Amino acid sequence: MSRKIPDKWQSSVKAMKAVQVAFDMDEQFQLAIRREALDAGLSPSDQIRTILGLPTSKRPKRPRLTVSLSPADYELLAEKYDLNADQQLEIKRKLMDDLVMYVKNQQD
Repeated sequence: MSRKIPDKWQSSVKAMKAVQVAFDMDEQFQLAIRREALDAGLSPSDQIRTILGLPTSKRPKRPRLTVSLSPADYELLAEKYDLNADQQLEIKRKLMDDLVMYVKNQQD
């Protein structure tokens, strides 16, 4: 029995059929492509698509940095910032402040 895909998910059908391809390349080549992507304001994936002559999404991407934090990481950061580990929003604010200060100090 085949089930109909809900209309709101139809646009995701093509993406679900896509296959991710990983490239094991020398580190200098990976770094060069990442730098070009950064300079062009693209993701490394979009930079590779551009190099290969493939279309890229024209939708603007929300530029953001991410990091995965485990419960143990929150414990360490809570101690660092004199907070409770369950104060994750306040910890995130402190992390943002630290990252901004880091960049400012690097630019001086």
